[in-house]
Amino acid sequence: MKFALATPAMNTYPAAMAPWESNAGGAEVVRYARKADALGWDWLTLSEHLVMPTEMKEMMGARWCESTAVAGVLMGATQRIHMLTYILPLPYRHPLLLGKQIATMEFLAGGRFTLGTAVGHLEREFEALGIPFNQRGAMTDEYLQALKVIWTSDTPSFEGKFVRFKDVTIEPKPVQKPHPPIFIGGNTKAAMKRAAQLGDGWIPWLVTAADLPECIEYMKSVPGFEEKADRFEILVTTTAYQVDDVTHGETAHTDIAGDRDTVLREVEALQKAGATSVQVMPPRVETFEQCLEWIEWYDHEIIPQFR
Repeated sequence: MKFALATPAMNTYPAAMAPWESNAGGAEVVRYARKADALGWDWLTLSEHLVMPTEMKEMMGARWCESTAVAGVLMGATQRIHMLTYILPLPYRHPLLLGKQIATMEFLAGGRFTLGTAVGHLEREFEALGIPFNQRGAMTDEYLQALKVIWTSDTPSFEGKFVRFKDVTIEPKPVQKPHPPIFIGGNTKAAMKRAAQLGDGWIPWLVTAADLPECIEYMKSVPGFEEKADRFEILVTTTAYQVDDVTHGETAHTDIAGDRDTVLREVEALQKAGATSVQVMPPRVETFEQCLEWIEWYDHEIIPQFR
């Protein structure tokens, strides 16, 4: 079992934000990352939105950092831990740009990046960026294929509907081979199929231990999945968010467990349901110091139970 740790202060999402986060800045985030790096956590997860529609600010919060910038800073501040974008909407960046950004980070940091990506869901965000919302699925599929060409070919070329390039050299190449892992997010069958066909893992949202077995069975039915099944990551959040999947309005209070018995039950349930990894959100403690103490406690008390 692997453990991904949510990075606080990257956003001000009301359903999960602790009291201290709204006033936190870069110093706290870097210190948090270095603490996790010194412990046994496998990934730091990095959220993002590029713009927040005004009508969504109350439900989702105004602050959302850009994940590749965060990854670059935190990879430079750490030695061991991997970064996982959770989730970077793929249509927002041309694959030549994104491929170069990720390969550059890997070149400088010795690897340590996992691309967690999906089609995106905020239509007004697409509108602000001038990207066609109704073509985001086809764009994502094509961008995924283009990224793999960019990262693996010495003479990369691609001819698609949304991306075309040839007669170019793109260096440096990523450190991880054949390319950085790609985890695909989304709860629909289309997202699961995309993950099974084009990804190295699946990172759903609002999927519980009860939902997971049926989802895994579906992915097993997708042609080509069987050959990667033994290395395919299924990473599920331990927090059961009480929010609407579309509006992100809170339907009830989201309980983020912090006590040993509840935490163990959550991880055990997901493991038994088929998860290979979990994403952990620290509970809503009052202070930053308490948050650091809690992630160290989790590292000592919980992670060894599942190694």
